[in-house]
Amino acid sequence: MTTAKPISPATLAVSATEAGFASAFAKANADQWRQLVDKVLKGAAFDRLVGKTADGIAIQPLYAAEIQDRPRALRQKPGSWLALTRIDHPDAMDANTAALNDLENGARGLQIVFADAPNAYGFGLPNGRARTWTELLERVRPDADIRLEIDPGPHGLECAQGLKDWLTAQTIPAASTDIGFGLDPIGQRAFAGHSASLKPVIDFARASWLEGFTGPMLAADGRIVHAAGGSEAQELAFMIASGLAYLRGLEAEGLTLVQARHLIGFRIAADADQFLSLSKARALRRLWASIEQACGLDPAPLRLHVETAWRMTSRLDPWVNILRGTMACFSAGLGGADSICVLPLTQALGLPDDFARRIARNTQLVLIEESHLGVVSDPAAGAGGIEALTDELCQRAWAMMQEIEQAGGMIRALDTGQFQKQIHASQQARARDIARRKIPLTGTSEFPDMFERGLDVLSSRTQTDELDGLHPNLLRPQRDAAPFEALRAKGLAAEAAKRPAQIFLANLGPIAAFSARSMFAKNLFEAGGIAALSNDGFADLAACIEAFKASRTSIACLCSSDALYGEQGAQAARALKAAGATYVFLAGRPGELETSLRQAGIDDFIFAGMDVLALLTKTFTLLETDQTPGAP
Repeated sequence: MTTAKPISPATLAVSATEAGFASAFAKANADQWRQLVDKVLKGAAFDRLVGKTADGIAIQPLYAAEIQDRPRALRQKPGSWLALTRIDHPDAMDANTAALNDLENGARGLQIVFADAPNAYGFGLPNGRARTWTELLERVRPDADIRLEIDPGPHGLECAQGLKDWLTAQTIPAASTDIGFGLDPIGQRAFAGHSASLKPVIDFARASWLEGFTGPMLAADGRIVHAAGGSEAQELAFMIASGLAYLRGLEAEGLTLVQARHLIGFRIAADADQFLSLSKARALRRLWASIEQACGLDPAPLRLHVETAWRMTSRLDPWVNILRGTMACFSAGLGGADSICVLPLTQALGLPDDFARRIARNTQLVLIEESHLGVVSDPAAGAGGIEALTDELCQRAWAMMQEIEQAGGMIRALDTGQFQKQIHASQQARARDIARRKIPLTGTSEFPDMFERGLDVLSSRTQTDELDGLHPNLLRPQRDAAPFEALRAKGLAAEAAKRPAQIFLANLGPIAAFSARSMFAKNLFEAGGIAALSNDGFADLAACIEAFKASRTSIACLCSSDALYGEQGAQAARALKAAGATYVFLAGRPGELETSLRQAGIDDFIFAGMDVLALLTKTFTLLETDQTPGAP
């Protein structure tokens, strides 16, 4: 036996330097890769590997590197993004305590949320008068290299004027502050139906500019569209069309376009879809650069603030929100955000406590200070998949923006309801995918924990209008998990009333035959708060029937392999019905056996891709009425 000679470090260094490691391998091409993929697919269509976004953009499984010269996603200032923390406590003095704690422990700024703002979610400061600012900002120095991003709601001018009055009283020069005032009448029109009159805020912005304020006064805020279920391209189109309306308004009041563009900031939502969130942030910069070029301006980096998405947060298994928030922050940071605010993991449950706030704050600090994600500007540049997705988003959003302009501009599109209809259509399509678990919600629609322990909050959040349907002419927040959470709440209520919602899993045959489908059925029913009474199988059908009788529930679900369904399925269904089962499910698609199984007593089938919400709702009705509607 011949022993291979070890490669010396010197030889390795020479080969790596002169020829590169790649020279040791034969060059591969796309055709060779495709041939290998076809072998794995075994005749299945290649399209199975191609994903689709909500805008219909195809996500290919493989992309070539991009070397084209494109605009870069650069921040306004070199270096990392600023880690902001959310301040939304209704009591200004308690909010001040939280703000000081966050700033002392690494936060570089505050996102201050007022009640009735689109992203208040049940909390927020009560008003923006000078007294509120005095209590909120005690011992906070806005001129000490920190950033303030204000979410003022419908009383934006009152909030902005109150803050300016406080700054004057504190003798803090306007030019020494870094404040995004967040005035967004178009967003308020979309969210609450308030008048979208631009002149008052335009006049305020112009006066503030002349007073020395350099931060953006106006906000083109896409978070409203995202929270309402809109697609990425719709969110981008809304921001670009809103920014264009503000740009025109500022120019009409005598500001040059160079001055006007600095008074407009942009805000978007980032969710746990890494590639889409990253590409969306990059696409926004590219789209606005196109607007600037069309105005005869040399593009300049815009001011971009990102908040992790409300619609992806869950009340159930809230620990998963840490993972969602981390991925969203990661994507936004790589996409070129100037500042980011991570929603605390318990935001959907209520007013977050110090623990939840610390986790949200440290999520950013770890990514910035330990992972050094802010060191490289636009690190995704040149990546084929990211560049292709950025290009597609730009094209779709630009076309949508042109439609809005043809309709008379963003305000006109909102007044006619044209834009809202498009967002509602996207939200309904998204809701269908969530109901079918095509969009899985970890810990909620997938892998639920029926025995999870809740987390503490300072004040519980009541369930708002999340399940009341769509508002015809408004864009309102819709969390993805809300429908499943409502069913889980029904399950808890039934348990508290000593009538637990349960279903018996009739596992047939050896463990290898039923385990996969039994676990599928357990996850499916428990996602809706219906406890699945599982077991390790039974020696024979008689033992299964005895266990069903002992379970004291009236609904069963057969779980086994296709082969055993053919041999024992019909017999088992008849035996369960004879034992008192009012409704019997079968896990899996029945195929050619459907007619015989239904005749034997199977009432319904559960399988991947079905409308899980509809089935769970029906199952609750069956448990409450304990009747079999129209079953043989």
